[in-house]
Amino acid sequence: MIKTREQLNENIAVCSKCLEDKISGADGKRHIVLCGGTGCLSNHSHEIKERFDEILAEKGLTDHVTVNHVGCFGFCSQGPFVKIYPEDTLYRLVTIEDVEKIVDQDIIGGAVVEELLYEDPATGEKVSKQDDINFYKKQRRVALHGCGVIDPENIHEALGMGGFQGLRRALSMSRQEVIDEVLAAGIRGRGGAGFPTGRKWQFAYNSQGDEKYVVCNGDEGDPGAFMDRSILEGNPLAVIEGMVIAGYAIGASNGYFYVRAEYPIAVKRLRIAIAQAKEIGLLGENILGTDFCFDCHLRLGAGAFVCGEETALLNSIEGKRGMPRPRPPFPAVKGLWGKPTIINNVETLACIPFILREGAEEFAKVGTERSKGTKVFALGGKVNNVGLVEVPMGTTLRELIYDIGGGIPNGKKFKAIQTGGPSGGCLTEDFLDEPIDFDNLVAKGSMMGSGGAIVMDEDNCMVDVAKFYMGFICDESCGKCSPCRIGTKRMLEILTRITEGKGTMQDLEDLEELSQTVKTNALCALGQTAANPVNSTLAHFKDEYLAHIVDKKCPAHVCKALMEYYIDPDKCIGCGLCAKGCPVDCIKKTDYIAPGHKLVSLHIDVAACAKCGSCITVCRMDAISKR
Repeated sequence: MIKTREQLNENIAVCSKCLEDKISGADGKRHIVLCGGTGCLSNHSHEIKERFDEILAEKGLTDHVTVNHVGCFGFCSQGPFVKIYPEDTLYRLVTIEDVEKIVDQDIIGGAVVEELLYEDPATGEKVSKQDDINFYKKQRRVALHGCGVIDPENIHEALGMGGFQGLRRALSMSRQEVIDEVLAAGIRGRGGAGFPTGRKWQFAYNSQGDEKYVVCNGDEGDPGAFMDRSILEGNPLAVIEGMVIAGYAIGASNGYFYVRAEYPIAVKRLRIAIAQAKEIGLLGENILGTDFCFDCHLRLGAGAFVCGEETALLNSIEGKRGMPRPRPPFPAVKGLWGKPTIINNVETLACIPFILREGAEEFAKVGTERSKGTKVFALGGKVNNVGLVEVPMGTTLRELIYDIGGGIPNGKKFKAIQTGGPSGGCLTEDFLDEPIDFDNLVAKGSMMGSGGAIVMDEDNCMVDVAKFYMGFICDESCGKCSPCRIGTKRMLEILTRITEGKGTMQDLEDLEELSQTVKTNALCALGQTAANPVNSTLAHFKDEYLAHIVDKKCPAHVCKALMEYYIDPDKCIGCGLCAKGCPVDCIKKTDYIAPGHKLVSLHIDVAACAKCGSCITVCRMDAISKR
């Protein structure tokens, strides 16, 4: 039980030494760690660990080698990962069948398994160390501190990585001094709006109330986003520490984690972390010998995107339907159960321990003038290196996509990147050298959002992209206000007509008018930003809208209603594979035999074609195309 700051220091020193000995090999053992993030676990990381345990037991090595899961390594497209300490050798794309080879060749034989090392696509060289891989070179881990290094279910490893040193320092300061430190750091909320965190805390501190609350927003709902989930899976104690510091700063005694029920691993590890923190006295009564008492509670969300909006989230915690409340009053004045409340997202709270541990000046060294620190992005879509990325604010989109992301697969041309999820917008090649920060992205017609970054190439139809996001918004609208409930539905109907070849020029005018109406009159940010994908695609890709409306063609060959499948008679050898697999029997023989071929070519009856694409899949001569 840790009862004083002195005892915490002693405990941290012991834990730091244990972790250092593990990584350096000073304990005389070999240590195998596996990525325990959702992506790798879904790709059999748990079974790989079980196989390691089994083989090590068979060979009598369990006293000399340990195996455990850690958090997300970030480089998701190369997982599952296995790292061997003390050599720091990183293996990627590991399968269950590779386990025995790693044990025999590396653990027993002391030789690296070359075929499991990452290969640099530019040079062809094998890379054995994580920090030498280009994906990691420009990253800086603050919010992701400890992820991929510590066992997230072992509080002693979290302490060994500096856990709760920030709280120890905070409790030696006055509440106002803690808020001043956060203000000096210049950190802005990582949940999307970018509101200065210190100012939010100050409002709540100044508000009168017999009870105050801290709420952690873990309701991550953007398509393709997994930043908050990975932090909670990789180092939940850091987020708990950030919440406790926030509670001390504003004078709260209770905090609530609101996390999606679709995140079972994050929920499990968060529960374990809360229980362990309570057990050793870092949560509960008289923390570290002070009169400060704070406890954490967990509430599960049912997956409503609108509950990412802070007042809808508060309603959900209170057991009400997740619908936004009119503001003012703001939650810092009247929030959870009518009491002053601050709501910070997972990434924001994960940064707070760093600020208190290392100092505001150290945090503010990184970033731009108005956007300090780092930002975590879930980089996905048409990019080679899909994964979780934490970069300094001010990093350019080009660096993010090409230096870290490894560029576009299959030599395709970059088309756009959607930042900010459904509330953001598309940025084109013209913006690749723009620095990433809160204000600059907004000025360019997009936004930071919570950190989703979806890359698109020449094969993406931007009208279809806008329709996808509008469909998502329509599904997730709570329906409380008519501008959002009705306006987004009408916009989706217009976009659907356009993608079906039924659009008119009047539809473009109606889209622009509707987007402005919804933005101006919607109750919450979900509706106010709903039209951003439409506006940005209209601004940068109006030619694609016109092609759909005027020419009745989809330039990217995505919109099925506007596609035709065509067989090149000179390439077709008449094998009939396409006809055998056609579900509507629309592929027929012609009278034409191409030079050098023995059988007549085939053709597609466009009127009868279901446009399923099965013919392209089976054709071995590349004779079938879309047009």
